[in-house]
This record gives sequence, structure tokens and C-alpha cells, in this order.
Amino acid sequence: MRYLKVFLIYIFITAIVCAVLIKYKAAKPITKAVNKNIDTTTAKPNPIRTDTANSLYISTGNVTPQQVVSYAETLIGVPYVYASSDSAVGFDCSGFITFVFNHFHITVPRSSIEFTNVPHEVGVTDAKPADIILFTGTDSTERVVGHMGIVVQNKDGRLLFIHSTSGKANGVTITMLDDYYKSRFVKVIRIFPQNENRI
Repeated sequence: MRYLKVFLIYIFITAIVCAVLIKYKAAKPITKAVNKNIDTTTAKPNPIRTDTANSLYISTGNVTPQQVVSYAETLIGVPYVYASSDSAVGFDCSGFITFVFNHFHITVPRSSIEFTNVPHEVGVTDAKPADIILFTGTDSTERVVGHMGIVVQNKDGRLLFIHSTSGKANGVTITMLDDYYKSRFVKVIRIFPQNENRI
């Protein structure tokens, strides 16, 4: 009888230990999952704007719009070369944009069409220096982005932008937003938060 009591106590203690272990093992993955969720939500702080959660957000750091425009203007005359972003050879339109922004360690999409969904769009009358202006390709009936430039100035109803063109200038030049480019116009994208008058 004494041995039976000891045996029953042993089984009871073993059952409690097993129940505790099973409960601990079941709870452990849940704790890890919760920690992963916490890490994910706090891993990427929003440095400037509320739309920085957008994967296409372009972080400009402490660079100013005027620095970008001034540097872009030093490249006037560099020839147009398709699919190039090398100043020693020449630029296509997006290669020029890439080269200018990369000079300031700002990462931007390499092709003009990749800028289509970059935040955030502003009206053409609100365009400011260093905003990106997007156009269709030479066939304006196809409303797909195929060309781009950097806004240089927007005063008295005259918007000027700098770009690398395969047209008459055949290279980096400053052009007015005339009727021809208005027919190809898609939108203006604000890159610099300084241009928003919110800083």
C-alpha cells in the first residue's frame, strides 16, 4: 500500500511537470512572434514625412534643392547617350537624374517609368526647383512615363527644367515647358520636403 501511494505521487508529479513543459513550449513561439511584430514596426523610423513608409520614398537628408539644381547646371552640354549614366560618356534622361542625385548620395530609381509611383505629386503651378517633372515618351498618345527632368525655375508662368534630351540639343540642356512638352506632360513629383514650406 505504501508503495502504491509513492507510485501515485510520482505519477502525479510527473504529470504536473509534463503539463508545465508542454505549456512552456507552446507559449515560446507566440512570444517570439510578438517580438518579431514589435521589431518590424519599430525598425524603420520616419525621418521627415508621413509618407516615408512608401517603399519608393526618396530620402534627401540635408541636401537642399538649390544644391541639386546648381550641380545639374554644371552638366549642361554633356551629350545624350542612350542607357548611360556616365558623365564621361553622356546621359540618357534618367541617367542624368541618377547621376545628379547620386552625386549627393541620394538613391533614386534608375528608369523614368520607375518614378511613376514615387510620392508625392504636386500641381505644375506649384512646381519648385529640384522637383522632378515627368513626361511621356515622344509618342504622347501613349500615356506612359518615358522622359524626365529636374525643375530649375517656375516664375511668372514660365517653368524651366533641365534634362538630357535626344532632341535638337542632343544632351543636357534647360528647356521651357512649352506647348510641345505640355502635350507630353504627366506630372510633377516633390522630392524635397523643404519645398513644401513645412520645415
